[in-house]
Amino acid sequence: MKKKPGKIKKSIRVEIALVIAGLVAGTVLLCWLLNATFLEAYYTRNKQRVLMNAFDEIYNADEAGRLTTAAYDVEFENLCAAGNVTVLITSADGMVIRSSAYGVEELQQQFLEIIMGSVDAEDERYNFKRIDASERYVMGQKKDTRLGTDYLILWGQLANGELMLAQTPLESIRESTGIANRLLGYVGVFAILISVLIGSLITKRITTPILQLSDISRRMCELDFEAKYQVRGDDEIQQLGSHMNQLSDTLEHTIAELKRANICLREDIEKKEQADEMRREFLSNVSHELKTPLALIRGYAEGLQECVQDDPQSREFYCEVIIDEADKMNHMVKMLLNLNQLEFGSDVIGMQRFDVTELIRGIVDNSAILFEQNQISVEFDEKPVYVWGDEFKIEEVVTNYLSNAIHHAAGEKRIRIFYTDRQTSLRISVFNTGAPIPEEEIPHIWTKFYKVDKARTREYGGNGIGLSIVKAIMEAHHQAYGVCNHPDGVEFYFELDITAER
Repeated sequence: MKKKPGKIKKSIRVEIALVIAGLVAGTVLLCWLLNATFLEAYYTRNKQRVLMNAFDEIYNADEAGRLTTAAYDVEFENLCAAGNVTVLITSADGMVIRSSAYGVEELQQQFLEIIMGSVDAEDERYNFKRIDASERYVMGQKKDTRLGTDYLILWGQLANGELMLAQTPLESIRESTGIANRLLGYVGVFAILISVLIGSLITKRITTPILQLSDISRRMCELDFEAKYQVRGDDEIQQLGSHMNQLSDTLEHTIAELKRANICLREDIEKKEQADEMRREFLSNVSHELKTPLALIRGYAEGLQECVQDDPQSREFYCEVIIDEADKMNHMVKMLLNLNQLEFGSDVIGMQRFDVTELIRGIVDNSAILFEQNQISVEFDEKPVYVWGDEFKIEEVVTNYLSNAIHHAAGEKRIRIFYTDRQTSLRISVFNTGAPIPEEEIPHIWTKFYKVDKARTREYGGNGIGLSIVKAIMEAHHQAYGVCNHPDGVEFYFELDITAER
């Protein structure tokens, strides 16, 4: 079952849209996994850097003697506010030097617990877990059981012996990660939908020309080369469309050439078959036509040899029969050779301008004795008319027509030769009174050796070749010829191109 144009089992448009949506979904999923896996650790390390930077700045300020000055107040507040860090600085005897929070006593108590927890990390009462430590500070994580909040805490000794405590709350990173992941999920779904929509629109511009090329290729498979791709631009698809148009033109031209070659081949085969058939028919007909005269010649020759009749008159009759039959055979062979040359195109037609009336008058004058012997009257309009043709071949046509009319004239025994002007050509007709030709016989009378009345044809020596020669001559001239019955007789005709008299 053939698929309709544009309906593909796996649509390229859908595949490309799914690929784009898959890429977007994969990107969102990867972000979600990275967020769930590394966000908390990244957030904690960032807080650690904040505490270490705050410790380093305060350490440097104490080393430079600026820690207790009034000019450092603003810088200290900005440092604590920027990193959301709570800082407590005390002297060795516990006196508060600087603090960024209210409730210093509570902060000092926490400071003491932190110091104790950092010393005895195994004691669970202090809820302190050491993370990092150096010669100047200790960093760890402490959980405030009352508030349920985790703190990242750093404490250490400054350059001039002061103690510093810095802490920053670790907000609920897991809750933040969950919220971020949910938001990322919503954004991902939206992004996938948008990518499918945009991908569909984009791929439509790509797949539409591909579907057009698919339809054109389908029509080319059905040998329909009328469809052509409208090239717009110079990208790869447009180049493919241009090449498809060139392929269509090439295939159309090649198939046309093949068809023409196939027709010529069939014509050659038909001509060869016709030639073979004509050769077989020729041999069969010749053997049939020669059988009777050869039998007569043999019979009379044997009679002479055996002296069946000894009187001179009988021997003279036998010899006349043999000579007559030999003449008939010779005449038939010449006509067959002439016909063979005409049919196979070896006898070239020589076109010339001549007076057909003068030609017919000569043939009629030469046949005057036959008219007298058969008591036939002849009517002929002797007005000069010039035509184009091979004068000698046309003379043979007229001779055959006139001979045929003489042998078949009956009733009034009248022959009439007349012209019919057909504007660009002249029809020359030879009419004789007598019996009409049966309609079913008319298509066959132009065939070699065909005889309507075989007994009568044999009587006057006809061999059924004359009208075949007429057919061959007129077809070589590419002119019309034919026969038609009339109430009182039969008309044979042929046509020639007419020219103006000079």
